[in-house]
Amino acid sequence: MGRRYYCDYCDRSFQDNMHNRKKHLNGVQHHRSKKAWYDHFRDSAAILNDEQAKKPCRKFLQRGICDFGPGCRFSHMSEEDLYNLKRHVEDERQHREDSLDRRKKGRSIEEWLARREKRRGALGSKGDLKDKEDSEEEQSESDIPPQLFSIPDLPPSLIPPPPGGWKVKVNTEWG
Repeated sequence: MGRRYYCDYCDRSFQDNMHNRKKHLNGVQHHRSKKAWYDHFRDSAAILNDEQAKKPCRKFLQRGICDFGPGCRFSHMSEEDLYNLKRHVEDERQHREDSLDRRKKGRSIEEWLARREKRRGALGSKGDLKDKEDSEEEQSESDIPPQLFSIPDLPPSLIPPPPGGWKVKVNTEWG
């Protein structure tokens, strides 16, 4: 039977010779399949821009199906789909901006921990318990890096303390 060529884009195989391969690779079906494959990996913003530039498909709106399918030059997205896509794009943009903010100098967790240790060392040298409690209450939540708040389901040992500190009963027995 000879060697066979398998095209991943089209999900088909044929006898491998120069004529058949050239005919397949230049064919319309192969180009459509290849475009569909790469469109699958496009980002949401590019899809949104393309869909907003298109007019709605009348056949798709009337019958719910279009003869051209994904190759149609009109949009097959409803207003609800476009709204959800816009929200998804905004969420992605916000996530990118948050990750850039985390990388800014002076905003890393290591630097925050170092500043916190210096502050605690200064408080310990004062020796007055009342001053220590007052300064901890003055410490605002904004001093805690925002990265800690963006991580879902943190274990209790890693959750930042509340602004006033943890409330502990005096008569608590351990053990």
